[in-house]
Amino acid sequence: MASTFTANVSPISLEPLVEPAGDLTPAEVERYSRHLIIPEIGAVGQRRLKNAKVLVIGAGGLGSPALLYLAAAGVGTLGIIDDDAVDLSNLQRQVIHGVADVGRPKIESARDAIAGLNPLVDVRLHNVRLDATNALELFADYDLILDGADNFATRYLVNDAAAILGKPYVWGSIFRFDGQVSVFWEKYGPTYRDLYPEAPPAGSVPSCGEGGVFGMLCAAVGSLMVTEAVKLITGVGRSLLGRVALFDALGGSWREIRVSKDPAAEPITELTDYDAFCGITPAASADTEHTITATQLATMLASRKAGLKDFDLVDVRETGEHDIVRIDGSVLIPQGRILAGEAWAELPQDKDIVFHCKAGTRSANVLEAARKAGYQRVSHLDGGILAWVRDVEPQKPVY
Repeated sequence: MASTFTANVSPISLEPLVEPAGDLTPAEVERYSRHLIIPEIGAVGQRRLKNAKVLVIGAGGLGSPALLYLAAAGVGTLGIIDDDAVDLSNLQRQVIHGVADVGRPKIESARDAIAGLNPLVDVRLHNVRLDATNALELFADYDLILDGADNFATRYLVNDAAAILGKPYVWGSIFRFDGQVSVFWEKYGPTYRDLYPEAPPAGSVPSCGEGGVFGMLCAAVGSLMVTEAVKLITGVGRSLLGRVALFDALGGSWREIRVSKDPAAEPITELTDYDAFCGITPAASADTEHTITATQLATMLASRKAGLKDFDLVDVRETGEHDIVRIDGSVLIPQGRILAGEAWAELPQDKDIVFHCKAGTRSANVLEAARKAGYQRVSHLDGGILAWVRDVEPQKPVY
């Protein structure tokens, strides 16, 4: 991989992030012996790892391999932030969990897997959703943050909280066959805001849950994130600070781009409303007048089939989602095309339209956009196709 990168040397010399712990025990010497015989790591580097406190955001696709390799490497304290439960669809890529963990909190499943791999690691669980009210307090107890979040609002929050506290963090991102990894540290170089000064328009970039992810990509990106973390902790090698590593799994190639600090950027001094910054509306949840249930939709579809009612049912999910499960009689127009203004000609204003997605969030966003565009006869399905399968067609699959 290194041979494909540019050969220029980073002008930033970083000291080891963590001071060494005390002497290793005989059991630790045996466990970490393959590190100890590497001159660049050695006993001092391993003792730094033992003394390090690393917070991992998300025990999902990137958090799974990252947590396992951090634990295997001997990082002394691992914090995990996640408020989700293990779902069967997670197991295609979230290798820290197993079939027996389905339905369990991810942080508990991850803790048990770490204990089975390396019981010397102190695991701290944070069963919360990271937001502007708790980020600074949570980050303050750790030396380094690993950001495996899957949404832009959280990424900007992590960036700003780390900058305010003067802490470095390793960022990773995956989508379909593509991965990205970098290190951000405002004290010494660029931040995520230098790479992405503005968030993309809401709905323009599908999440992994909407667009899919090549499962094995998580291992490649997650392991590189841990590589950067260990380098920062021990002070060895050349950090990705100021560079973004890009992985194309289909092409089997790595490349890099350089990113520089914006000299005109205002210093980050406080947290903000990150949903608003990213253009995320509060799920249009209060618009009950334009919301229907799955059973109401079933009645409407029966009336349409009998020729008693006429309306369009528009599925605003992605093609792959539509291929897995669909409501018969729906037409697919992905959310991104509608929010970008490309698909209004396909949506008649003189006819009733019902939007639906997987769980109701995207269809609520499309509903709000349609009403702003002048559509009056529009509504959306509460709970999306998940509610439809639960209440109307339980024989159909979910994802």
